[in-house]
Amino acid sequence: MTHFLKETDFSPAQAAEVLSLAKSLKRNRGKHTPPVLSGQTWAMIFSKSSTRTRVSFDVGIHELGGHPIFLNKNDIQLGRGETIHDTAKVLSRFVHGLIVRTFDHSEVELLSKEGSVPVINALTDFLHPCQTYTDAFSMAERWASNDDLFGSLKDRKMVYYGDTANNIANSWILGAALFGMELVLCGPEGYQPQAEIDAALQASGYDKTYSFTSDALAAAANADVIYTDTWVSMGQEDESKERIEVMKPYSVTSDIMKQAKPDALFMHDLPAYAGMEVQKDVLYGEQSIIFDQAENRLHTQKAIMAELARSARSIAKDI
Repeated sequence: MTHFLKETDFSPAQAAEVLSLAKSLKRNRGKHTPPVLSGQTWAMIFSKSSTRTRVSFDVGIHELGGHPIFLNKNDIQLGRGETIHDTAKVLSRFVHGLIVRTFDHSEVELLSKEGSVPVINALTDFLHPCQTYTDAFSMAERWASNDDLFGSLKDRKMVYYGDTANNIANSWILGAALFGMELVLCGPEGYQPQAEIDAALQASGYDKTYSFTSDALAAAANADVIYTDTWVSMGQEDESKERIEVMKPYSVTSDIMKQAKPDALFMHDLPAYAGMEVQKDVLYGEQSIIFDQAENRLHTQKAIMAELARSARSIAKDI
C-alpha cells in the first residue's frame, strides 16, 4: 500500500506526475474533474485545528467524487481510549483513505503500518509534505516554460528564514533533495536542523544537500525564493517570548528581498504575522505569492489523492 507521509514517499517520476496533474486539475476546475474517488469515503482525522488544510481536503474529496468524514480531537483521540493499532484496523474496514493532521509523526507512521488504506500526512510536528508539494507546484507554474514543471525546479535556490528545525524546514530538506533544489536554512544558532531529519534524508536514499547559516543578508544572495514561517508553532505558546526575541534578526524585510534575484518569489505557508517573521510590505508585496500557495493546496492535494487512488487500484488488480 502506498502512503504519503513524507516528500520522498513518491519517486521523482511520481512527484512529476503529481505536479503535472495539479496543473491539469487547476486548469479544468469547474469544467471536468475525473471522479477518481467515486464511491469512496475518506476520513479526515484532525488533532490539530486548521483552516486551509481542512477546507482544501474537504472540497478536494468532494470534487474528486468522494465523501469526506471529518473527525476532530473530540470525536476520536489517537492513542487514547483505543490504541492506534485498533483505530487503524477499525477505520480500514469503514473508509478508503485516512488524512491525518496531528502532533506526533509516529502516529501517522503507525496508522499506515497497521491499517490497510492509504494514509496522507496532513501535518505533524515533524513534517508537512502536502505543503511542500504545494509550494513546489506554486513555484513551477511560474517558472515552467513547457509542461516540465518538475524540471523547472532543478538548481533553483530557496532560502528559508526562522526556526530551521520546524516541520516546514524539515519538509523542505526532503523536498529540496527530491526536486534537485539548493536549500539554504538561515536562523539563530540552537534552532538548526536535528539529526532526525538527516536520518530521514539518508533513509530515503538522498545525500545531504542543504546548508545552514546565521547571516541573514548573505544567505539571500542570488535566491530564487525567500521563504519563512511563523516563529511560534501550535504547542509552543509557552516559548513565545523567548522565540520572538531570538528570531527578530531573521524577519524577512525588503532589505533581504533586495539581496535575492530581482524576480525572486516570497513565500509563506500561512497564517502569517506581519511585523514578526515578515514585514507587511513584503508579505503583501508584488513578489509575494502567498495566496497562490493557499489556493494551490486544493489542486495539489487533489493530485496527491488521485495518485494514491491510482496506486491502490493498481495494487488491487494484482491481488
